[in-house]
Amino acid sequence: MQESVDASPAEEFDLVMGKVAHGGYCVGHLDGRVVFVRGSLPGEKVRVRLTDTSKASHWFGQAVKVISPDPHRVVPPCPVAGMCGGCDFQHVDVEFQRELKRRVVAEQLSRIAGIKWTGSVETVDGSSDGLGWRTRMQYCSLDGRPALRRHRSHDVVKVPEGGCPIAHPAGRPAAESACRAADQAIVMVTSCLTQDPEVSVIADGQLIAGGETMTAQVGQRRWKVGAGGFWQVHPGAAEALADAVVGGLDPHQGDEALDLYCGVGLFAGLLADHGVRVRGIEVSRQAVALARRNVPGGRFTAGRVERVLPRMKAKSNLVVLDPPRKGAGKAVVQAVTRTSPRAIAHVACDPAALARDLHLFDVGGYVPRSIRAFDVFPMTHHVEAVAILEPKI
Repeated sequence: MQESVDASPAEEFDLVMGKVAHGGYCVGHLDGRVVFVRGSLPGEKVRVRLTDTSKASHWFGQAVKVISPDPHRVVPPCPVAGMCGGCDFQHVDVEFQRELKRRVVAEQLSRIAGIKWTGSVETVDGSSDGLGWRTRMQYCSLDGRPALRRHRSHDVVKVPEGGCPIAHPAGRPAAESACRAADQAIVMVTSCLTQDPEVSVIADGQLIAGGETMTAQVGQRRWKVGAGGFWQVHPGAAEALADAVVGGLDPHQGDEALDLYCGVGLFAGLLADHGVRVRGIEVSRQAVALARRNVPGGRFTAGRVERVLPRMKAKSNLVVLDPPRKGAGKAVVQAVTRTSPRAIAHVACDPAALARDLHLFDVGGYVPRSIRAFDVFPMTHHVEAVAILEPKI
């Protein structure tokens, strides 16, 4: 085995970057050791400050000087972009950010699931410059100012004057006010952007401004959402994903559908509007209560999907699953395939987890008819995808 150089955090080395990697890094090599470098671009030569050398197989680093820049490099719009952990790609032209994400999605699908994907990462309405889109933000109050975690750290850095540039402007004044009033608090600011925008603020788990529920809208339909609950954070995300899911499933009057990890019933409501009988499963009891309110004709169960679904022993024509970042996993995938749907919509916020689940679905007899990816987290490495699966012929 080739020996690797000994090094410790804060040491610096000049490295030439290789391909983009999942997580917002580019890959460099230091005497046979893989180094995942933040703040770089493929092909660049950069000076790297090591930030974590605790792993035997790989290290992490931060680009601190660009020796030979890529043409797609830009000046970050936020002065603390290199310190704050919220954004990975502020140094990259917005259009090329989507190209980097496309490469990551394609690589993960190929390596993990054996799928050759030739799609693109699609834009959504509401953030052509990649700024001002995030409608839910969690801050730490520091000296009366909103602050965010540093990358891979519990330390925090104050947002610039005027607020975090990717935070939606509707919530920025509330964040400043809440952090002035509650030093050292964890402050969550949520904005819902209907015709009359609503803003709610939760500090250390207590509602201090706005309502406990808010109104979100997709098309002409509205949903009640908990101020601290889950809803897509990009203003255009829910509609883009809903169109991809419902259009991909092609629901018919009288179909039976399962909405797994259903939240407050986004997909269930749209399917019900097409005459589909829907059942949903969601671990959050508050979300289930709101789903019952949002979709009165649906049936919703509070519990963990991997425990509830196998006990249902139900058949379904259609299945939607929108699992957490880690993916659905083997037990859920097997339970889904046993319901014998004609089509499955898998919504994923992590391309590696999506690829793992698609491999499991392939073992269970289902393959993707289409996979679409959406740039609903600009300036970050995150990307959302919708895969429509059908039984193997």
